[in-house]
Amino acid sequence: MNKNFSFIILTYNEEIHLPRLLNSIKELHAETFILDSGSTDSTLEIANAYSDEVKVNPFTNHPQQWDFALKNFDIKTPWVIGLDADQIVTQQLFDLLKSFNPKDYDDVDGIYFNRKNYFQGKWIRFGGYYPFYQLKMFRNGIGYSDLNENMDHRFIVPGKTIIWRKGYLIEDNLKEYDTNFWLKKHERYSDLIAAEEIERMQKIRNQTLKPSLFGSPDEKRAWFKNLWWKLPLGFRPYLYFLYRMLFKFGIFEGVKGIRFHYLQGLWFRLQVDRKISNLKRRIG
Repeated sequence: MNKNFSFIILTYNEEIHLPRLLNSIKELHAETFILDSGSTDSTLEIANAYSDEVKVNPFTNHPQQWDFALKNFDIKTPWVIGLDADQIVTQQLFDLLKSFNPKDYDDVDGIYFNRKNYFQGKWIRFGGYYPFYQLKMFRNGIGYSDLNENMDHRFIVPGKTIIWRKGYLIEDNLKEYDTNFWLKKHERYSDLIAAEEIERMQKIRNQTLKPSLFGSPDEKRAWFKNLWWKLPLGFRPYLYFLYRMLFKFGIFEGVKGIRFHYLQGLWFRLQVDRKISNLKRRIG
C-alpha cells in the first residue's frame, strides 16, 4: 500500500466516469476514499467494489462537500490528493506520483496539477483554459477547503506551493455531450454564484486568499475576481467573452471550442448577472 498519499474522490451519478478515473490511479496502490452525494445509478456499487471507504453526504455545494470529506475520512498518509470523478490521471502525472518522495518536498505544503479540459470531445486549448493549474495535492491536516466560495471549490494551504507543469489531469465530462445537461447544470451553478456575489456585496463573504496578480495560480484568480466584482452587471460578460476570444485566442479554437467559450464565457455569466439583478431588487 502506498504510504505517501491517499485519494479523495467526489461522486454523484458517475457510473460512466468513475471506472475510468479509478483505472488511471489503481497501479499507484493508494488508499482511495469516495464521498457520494446520493447517487441513484451504479456509482455506489462501483465505489464500494474499489475504494477503501465510501460515505454519503447530501450536497450543498462543492466547497462544503470537500470540507466534509477532509474532516470525516480517517486518512493516515502525509499527503492527500482531491479529484473529481470526471477527471483522469494521465501517464505523465502518474509517473510523477509514482516517483513521489515526501522527503523531496519537506518545505512544500501544496502541489498544483495542470489540467486539460475537454468539451464534447474537444480539447479547450485557448481562452485561458490551458494551462490551468489547480491545487490538488496537499499535506494531510494542512490543506483545507475554502468555504468562502459557494460554487468554485479550491483547496488552500498556509505555506509554500509548487506547480507540476508537465503532468496533467484530463477533465472530460461525458454527460456534457448532451448540451441540455450542460445548460441545466450551469443554471444551477448560476444560482450559487449569484447568491455568493450578493453575500459578498453584503460583506457576509470575504476572500480567503490575498489577491495577487503575481502570486500563486489561485491568488492570481482571486485578483481577477476582485476586478470582476467591480465591473458593471450585464456589461462584464461581453467584456470577458471578447477577452477570451481575442486576447486569449479563443477565436482559433474551432467551431465546437468557440461554442464552448460562448456558453461558458458569455451565456452562463449573463445568467448570473440577471439573477444578481433580480436578487438585488428583492432585497431592495
